[in-house]
Amino acid sequence: MKRKTFDMVLTAGGGVLFVVLIVAGALGVWGYSFANSNVHNQLAQQQITFPPAAAFAHAKAGTEITPSMVSTVGKYAGQPLVTGQQAEVYANDFISVHLQEIGGGKSYAQLSAAAMALPKGSAAYSAAEAKVQTVFQGTTLRGLLLEAYAFGTFGQIALVAAIVSFILASIMLLLTLFGLLHFRRVPEDAEFPATRAIGEVPVSA
Repeated sequence: MKRKTFDMVLTAGGGVLFVVLIVAGALGVWGYSFANSNVHNQLAQQQITFPPAAAFAHAKAGTEITPSMVSTVGKYAGQPLVTGQQAEVYANDFISVHLQEIGGGKSYAQLSAAAMALPKGSAAYSAAEAKVQTVFQGTTLRGLLLEAYAFGTFGQIALVAAIVSFILASIMLLLTLFGLLHFRRVPEDAEFPATRAIGEVPVSA
């Protein structure tokens, strides 16, 4: 095979791969932008705001702010909940803590089954049903927030993939340019792999 032909094939392949990587990077940026904007808009509609900073100064077990929330929920004190990371913290370190306290560590399904076993119309039944409804609402909100967090995480992954694609595209562009330069310098009669006549002795410098 002619060396020029070989260089042309490699250079063309590098050019195609460069285009593919650029397209992949652009799609990754689009995916990040789409996920990020949707998560922000959906969470903003809920109009959830983290407790003010003053509330974390008096953290106490059994109250709205427990000691375990200071280092996690506290860093977003007073901020509106509009990002996936904030949604995860609010769901796992705020809502979940209160659900555990309200339900005594039991899930919504367990509390509901226990309430159904009580006599209808009794005071115990009414109290149990109220607790079930509270846990149900909290569990639903927590699930929605965690979905927003998951969707936001996919967006972050898309952004990282886009950055990697652009870096690889830059490297491939340089290699392609070097390939073009080498293609222009290769003699027309050069072969690949290089051949040498039988009995030919390399000439030393």
